[in-house]
Order: sequence, then structure tokens, then C-alpha cells
Amino acid sequence: MKVLIFYASYGGGHLNAAKSIKDCIITNYKNVDVELIDCMKYINKTIEKVTTSAYNKMAKKAPWAWGKIYEDSQKGPLAHISSRSNQIMAIKLLKLLREKKPDLIISTHPFGSQMCSYLKRKSKINAKIATIMTDFAPHDQWLVGNDFTDYYFVAHDSMKKYLMNKNIPIEKVFSTGIPISNRFTEKFDKEKILKDFNLSNSKQTILFFGGGEFGLGKTKTTKIFENLVQLNENIQIVAISGKNPEMKNNFENIVKKFNKQDSVKVLSYTDKIPELMSISNLVVTKPGGLTTSESLASHLPMVIINPIPGQEKENAEFLENKGIAIWIKNSNGSKIIFELLLSNKEKLELMKNNTNILAKPFSTLEICKILFD
Repeated sequence: MKVLIFYASYGGGHLNAAKSIKDCIITNYKNVDVELIDCMKYINKTIEKVTTSAYNKMAKKAPWAWGKIYEDSQKGPLAHISSRSNQIMAIKLLKLLREKKPDLIISTHPFGSQMCSYLKRKSKINAKIATIMTDFAPHDQWLVGNDFTDYYFVAHDSMKKYLMNKNIPIEKVFSTGIPISNRFTEKFDKEKILKDFNLSNSKQTILFFGGGEFGLGKTKTTKIFENLVQLNENIQIVAISGKNPEMKNNFENIVKKFNKQDSVKVLSYTDKIPELMSISNLVVTKPGGLTTSESLASHLPMVIINPIPGQEKENAEFLENKGIAIWIKNSNGSKIIFELLLSNKEKLELMKNNTNILAKPFSTLEICKILFD
């Protein structure tokens, strides 16, 4: 059996979800030949480079503009233009599909789903199509061409109901959760992890994500981090700046300023996120679909910072409504929010218990079982 997994490089979540599915297939299904492809890069490297660069710059410097595009792309002229452009690009993708001859196409980005469903409607391909929605709120761009899509995998039951209200048959929709690494299902040795990172067993541990490579909301993030570091609560912080030297430098300067080297660890990159989440009491992060899913699988209460208008803002609203997260909208008030939250063990425990509503640690395996078993 030949399987293609399509993703697009607009944010890291689509790629990480695709990688998790690929790893699961390789581990569990020896008779499946699977390949991971950036569908936008294949169609046109120049277009892919320009559009991903535009997305990153807009999300960083003019998030309100991205929010407007996100909202308008569900309906009206912009939605039509987007669908039409994907139809044109689908012709280029057809060359690849004729060469690879997949039996199943899995897409973690709506562009891939749109292009393949268009080709299927035109009887150019006959492969099964599976769409994996990588956010906690639905967007109608995912549903373009749904008559020719065979599977929809969504984050939770409310999204399943939304798709059913859009007249998508119930037998096509599966509330599996967003695919994450199977490492989030492992049991870790807490004492060893604390020792490895030189952390104390008697303090609350806070995992702080600084916004990754692009340092989105850099000024607000730095201010919130500074407010957290100043707290006199019995806490320790692991701050991850990602591939962002400037953010790492900002974090380290704050640690030195308040002489908190013993209780704050700053990392540029680590592949030990599952381990760190397993020992943490709270995570501070942007509400991307993948990070959110990993936090839920680790049963971590969340403090949300700097959501990009559009999908991340909708994720933030959803998580706050479910009693899993607190959204810091004003960085100046973050110190009070942290003080109140960290001193209220009952509140933290309630938020942790609420993660059970949405946690799907075995999402990736469940998706694969539906597709291959």
C-alpha cells in the first residue's frame, strides 16, 4: 500500500502532525510504503517561499492583518480566490500523484486536501483522502471538496458536531484528537529528569515557551517572563526560547538581573519536551494546535500568551471556556495572574482535571488504526 502525507510550512504544527503519523505507520504497519511531502514546495518553491515568508512576517508584525485574512477566507471573494488558486495548483500536483500512485493521501493542511479533492472530483485520481484538522476550532477552508474526502480527523466532539451540521456524513468524521508523538504516552522517571536538568523536587515547575523561531509577540513575551521570574513563590522555571537567539538573550539577561540562575533554566532547544512536560505543574505558551495537544496529553494547566488572531485566538477562547487555560491578554497584569494561580492549589488541580475532557494521548495510533485496520 502506498501512502503520501502532505503538509505545508505555515507554522510548524502541520509538519509535526505529519511526522507523527509517518512515524506511527513505519512502526506499526510494515506493508505500508509512506512518504512525507511539502505539497506547496513541490508545486512551486518560489510561491512556497514567498507565501510562508509572508505568513511568518504578518503573524509577527501585523497579526491583526492575518486575523482578518483568516476570518475572510471562510467566505466571500477571498474564499473563492483561495479555492480557485488551489485548483490551478492542483494540476501541477497531478504529475506527482501519477508518478507515486498513492492508495491513500493524508493531508495536515487544507491546501493539500483541497487540491486532492479537486483532482478526485475531476476523476484524475481515485486515492482515498484523509484530512487531519490541526486546530481546536473549525475553519471552512478545511471542508472545501468534502464530498470527495473520505476521512476527517478532528480534535474533539464539538468539532465533529460542527462538521455534521455542515452535512458531512457522520461515518466520515472521527474525534481522535490531533496527532502527537507517541513519546507523550511514555512513563518517565521524574527523579532522573529533575536531576538531568538540575531542578528541585520541592518546587513547582513551570515550563515557559518563548514563541519559537520567530519570537512572536517578543516584547509581551519578555515582559510576562520578567513578571514570572520576579515571583517569590516556591517555583522553578524552564524557559525554552526555540531557534531565536534574541529571545534567549532577553531571557538570560532577565535571569541575571534578578539573580535567579538557581531557579530558572534557559534552553534554546531541547528534544526532551515530553520529559519536561511530565515533571511540570504548569505550561506558559502560545496555543498552537500541537503544543496544546501535547500539554493536554501531559495533563498540564495552561497559561496562554500571544495567540495569533485567527486559529490561535479561537483555540485560546475554546481552552479558556473549558476551564483548562487562563489567557493573559495584558502583559502588565501577568504578575498578579501568576501570583493568584500559583497560590491556589485547588484552582490548578481543577484545571488539571479538566484536561481529561480533551486529552487524547493515543490520537496518532487511533488515526492509524482507523485508516489501516
